[in-house]
Amino acid sequence: MNYIVIHHKITLKSTLQHILRVLKKFIKMKKIVVFFMFISCTISFSQEKQTAFGVKAGLNYGDNGKIELNDITSTNANDRIGYHFGVFVRGGITENLYIKPELLYTVNNSTYNLENSKKEYSVKKLDLPILLGASVLGPIHIFGGPALQYIIENNLEDVKLNSVKNDFTVGLHFGIGLQLNRINFDVRYERGLSKNKAESIDNDIKVDSRPEQFIIGLSIDL
Repeated sequence: MNYIVIHHKITLKSTLQHILRVLKKFIKMKKIVVFFMFISCTISFSQEKQTAFGVKAGLNYGDNGKIELNDITSTNANDRIGYHFGVFVRGGITENLYIKPELLYTVNNSTYNLENSKKEYSVKKLDLPILLGASVLGPIHIFGGPALQYIIENNLEDVKLNSVKNDFTVGLHFGIGLQLNRINFDVRYERGLSKNKAESIDNDIKVDSRPEQFIIGLSIDL
């Protein structure tokens, strides 16, 4: 009887802890969405005649950082294809300069060759790039800027991982694009700047979750 009571208490405690973790993640996700909406509204009100809203999607090709085993050996990630989709607002500053915050749901994928086995690692996150761009030759434009990143989930195949050390990190985006009427095509490079590792439950495995990848995107002004 005592065993059953103790078991139920442990189960209830674990369930409550899981619910609290989910609520904390939801609150943090809500903050980044609210921040994007604040920036969008500010741009919209200040640049009413030169503002465009739109949607975008595309593919990512790259990897996360190294994986460490028992603090002794480390292995680089193999490049894999991921994807992203989201929304943006673009506000003109001058005739040739613009600011463009984006809110993107992104999935990064990598693989690691470990002890004669291949393990897949995926990171799901919300990205908030805040880009400053300039038209340089007709429809061609260049851009760059910081990207706030909130990691929603990370999974390593057949390994129980703790959450990453920092949910919020900072990265950098820069690239070149082609704007044809309402359609924009761009290619960019992303690099995570903040060190951010996830450890296995027994601390035998550590994975660097910083992305380094090339991104191809297609966006449409609505």
